[in-house]
Amino acid sequence: MSRESVSLCLSTGALVFLPKKNSEACVKPSSTKGTSQAFYLPGVAPIEYSEGARVELKVNKLTSVKTQLPYGYYTLPFCKPEGGISDSVENLGEILAGDLIENSPFDLRMSEDEKCKMLCKKPLETADKEKFRSRIDDEYLVNFIVDNLPAATKYVRKSDGGEFTYMNGFPIGVQKDGKYYLYNHLKLDLKYHSSDQYEGHRIVGFEIEPRSIVQATQADPSKPGGLKAVCQEGPDAQLMELDTFNEVIFTYDVAWEYSEVRWVSRWDNYLKMTGGQIHWFSILNSLMIMLFLSGMVAMILLRTLYRDITKYNELATAEEAAEETGWKLVHGDVFRKPRFGKLLAVSVGSGVQILGMSVVTLIFALLGFLSPAHRGGLLQSMMMLFTFMGVFGGYASARLYKVFNGEDWKTNTLMTAMLYPGVIFMIFFILNLFIWGQKSSGAVPFTTMFAILVLWFGISVPLVFLGSYFGFRREAIELPVRTNHVPRQIPAQAWFMQPLFTCAIGGILPFGAVFTELFFIMSSLWQHQFYYLFGFLALVLVILLITCAEISIALTYFQLTAENYNWWWRSFLASGSSAVYVFLYSMMYFSSRLQIDKVVSTLLYFGYMAIMSLLFGLLTGSIGLISSFFFVRTIYGSIKVD
Repeated sequence: MSRESVSLCLSTGALVFLPKKNSEACVKPSSTKGTSQAFYLPGVAPIEYSEGARVELKVNKLTSVKTQLPYGYYTLPFCKPEGGISDSVENLGEILAGDLIENSPFDLRMSEDEKCKMLCKKPLETADKEKFRSRIDDEYLVNFIVDNLPAATKYVRKSDGGEFTYMNGFPIGVQKDGKYYLYNHLKLDLKYHSSDQYEGHRIVGFEIEPRSIVQATQADPSKPGGLKAVCQEGPDAQLMELDTFNEVIFTYDVAWEYSEVRWVSRWDNYLKMTGGQIHWFSILNSLMIMLFLSGMVAMILLRTLYRDITKYNELATAEEAAEETGWKLVHGDVFRKPRFGKLLAVSVGSGVQILGMSVVTLIFALLGFLSPAHRGGLLQSMMMLFTFMGVFGGYASARLYKVFNGEDWKTNTLMTAMLYPGVIFMIFFILNLFIWGQKSSGAVPFTTMFAILVLWFGISVPLVFLGSYFGFRREAIELPVRTNHVPRQIPAQAWFMQPLFTCAIGGILPFGAVFTELFFIMSSLWQHQFYYLFGFLALVLVILLITCAEISIALTYFQLTAENYNWWWRSFLASGSSAVYVFLYSMMYFSSRLQIDKVVSTLLYFGYMAIMSLLFGLLTGSIGLISSFFFVRTIYGSIKVD
């Protein structure tokens, strides 16, 4: 929810919600004859600017792929606005992502070009030069925002036949031959679109060309006592080298250009990700794994299992009964309560909670509610949905715990609400202390930390108890066979039926179904790229769920055939062990794709990847156990047991 009040702008029958600070931009109603009905999400509505209207340029955090530690724009000695700095972070997701959106001294007017406009002239102390050098060495990028559109730098890909690619943000400077050059002059290329359907202009593009130049100053006749800059141009222009000069002048150009790109398509350049064919390859690869498993499960169900059930039900003589082998022999132990059953029920409950959050988040993303234009929206939505999905987590945990004939329902419910969220919060809190020690804007303030605790204890925990209450109130799931008082002895198992081997094999296939998409997600997280292919991600999630269910069912069947009835934890870990492969993949990604060398940045990376791997393991493990449970319940309900 925006911190600022929201104003209502009515234009030709279209209902448009805008933050109050933007309400002036809704200047004139459209002159179209017909009326249209539209609904815009808060903060992402189109804004029309009249000729000469002020266009606000905001500055965001400085970001680096090398350190993963964002810093505020004004931590470097850039020009500051005359009226003071004010921030406009609007939601929980932005704060958690380390966004620090502030005003700037840039003066932009719609359709008014500028040439070598001076921002300020600043002395460069030794400490200032060191700050700039440090940030240039760490490859920090500056991020500007105009009309909710981030600044992009255009690059030419020679390998792709001269095609353009866009990078979010622009570098502070460059280091060459041991010398540091500061980008102190910016060319702001802004594109706008106009239409007969509305009055004014809509901004549809924002590119920046940074340059390092040495400017001169002269008296400005339009401002008594003021100065204006004179920019050197051409190949012989002197570069702004940090070690040579003790003062710096910051200047900028503004160039407005009409574009045929419509407002609804203005994000296309940012979202132009390479690898569309790779995504299809990923889907095909995942489908092949799923079809292979489906064939295996179909063979088990239609041939082997059908034959087993027919044979077991046709046993007539005592001699034949005595020679019985296979999974029917363990019918008196198959539903025996496992060791650490409470922990298993808690793990499944948390996995169901994560599954609910993932499914609903993807539905919202597919419907377009989680546009990249709504910064922090995805992260905030996931947190809120995880909180509200506590009711399903509590219900699933209670239902499974009741199958185990558990009596201590309060402890079970409390563990569901506290165990895994507590582990994640502790990792997050410790990492936040390290980030805070680096004085990074990525450090979450303690007030936000308190808001997270309120969400957890004030909403999530009561909802887990509510779900658990309904789960325990219902009758226990009816089991088709009784459990014997004395456990049956388990025969010696072959080497390939050992828990470590089956879990290692079981985890490979779910990981194989997602690893290509995982690469793009990790590039989005750690290389600050936009991720928007939620359609692919939804398909991959469906394939992942089916794969987890099938691999767990297949391995559970083989285990029961070997007369080993300890299948509860095995079915959870068979698919849940894919989390180990995710973490191992993150180690490979770290060494091959990232250039992180700082200790805090390394801790940050592996800490967050450990959280991701844990969540992935709980999700996949829960699907595996639930599928295996209903499979086992079905097959033992299909045979005659004395």
